[in-house]
Amino acid sequence: MFTGRALDAGFFHWVVVPGMLLSALGIFLTSLCHTYWQFFLAQGLMNGIGNGCQFAPSMSLVTTYFARNRSAALAVMACGSAIGGLLYPTIARQLLPQLGFQWTVRVMGFIMLAVGAVYTSLLRPRLPPRKSGPLFELSAFREAPYTLYAIGLFLVCLGVYFAFYYISAYAVNVIGVSYGTSINLILILNGMGLPGRLIPGYIANRWLGPYNTLIPLTFITSLLMYCWAAVKTKASLYAFTILYGFFSAGFQGLFPAVMANLTKDMSKVGTRNGMGLSVVGWASLCGPPIAGALIQRSGGDYLAAQVWAGTMMLVGSCTILAGRVCITGWRIRERV
Repeated sequence: MFTGRALDAGFFHWVVVPGMLLSALGIFLTSLCHTYWQFFLAQGLMNGIGNGCQFAPSMSLVTTYFARNRSAALAVMACGSAIGGLLYPTIARQLLPQLGFQWTVRVMGFIMLAVGAVYTSLLRPRLPPRKSGPLFELSAFREAPYTLYAIGLFLVCLGVYFAFYYISAYAVNVIGVSYGTSINLILILNGMGLPGRLIPGYIANRWLGPYNTLIPLTFITSLLMYCWAAVKTKASLYAFTILYGFFSAGFQGLFPAVMANLTKDMSKVGTRNGMGLSVVGWASLCGPPIAGALIQRSGGDYLAAQVWAGTMMLVGSCTILAGRVCITGWRIRERV
């Protein structure tokens, strides 16, 4: 929330570089942790704050370089999370038996430092700094499309990451597959993020616009969450993982582009994007623990959590659709 305004004020590197270093330090300290509170401070708090200092300004900065091809550019940028989702689980699976926990985590930290040094040296702010202005652009919430979109994002993100956290446990505890197979499912789920981000991004950029492309993706993803309850075999679990990975990645790749397009004054894009991404962050923080509590309350049964997550996403999809209607009415062919 705060770092978006820092971008607008011209302090991009003053926020992103310390954030990158803080994230790496959190990972290195995680390798030394032995108790829950130590993991919470190092991996949860320190690494989380560092990631937040990097994500919002970097995403907002890229939007200022593109107008016509913004959806495609952000989709390509979002592929980094899919690549990381493939890279780090693979590193853990290969190195943990050989190096142990501590050095496996340190290897990940060194990779983060190397990649961070490259991208922070390449990114440059394009717009002149906007020194004056409030820390929060509260006037944005007087705009119906922005407000409805933010509410919709919150509801969708409450449920969308549930599968990413629990697909592995579901595979082992419900389907009865091996630990190695459960790791493969995580890799597939993250790997589908590459086509899942690129293809919808191209469609949005070429034909429909980001908002029009995002809406069916959110509805399909919510319906897939309901379908998860019917998955009882290994083959159907693989099918669900592929489909959910693709369509949920489309949502993750396009929602920043829609948020940027709701901002007409690009000198405020960092502030407004930071506010929107804070909404996403809180939902992503709260959603999986709520689902986990529902599973625990149900004695290990996933149905209540699946229905809850699907319902949150479906209501969020309807709210996002309402925000689209506020812009152009029911003229569905108009590019937005």
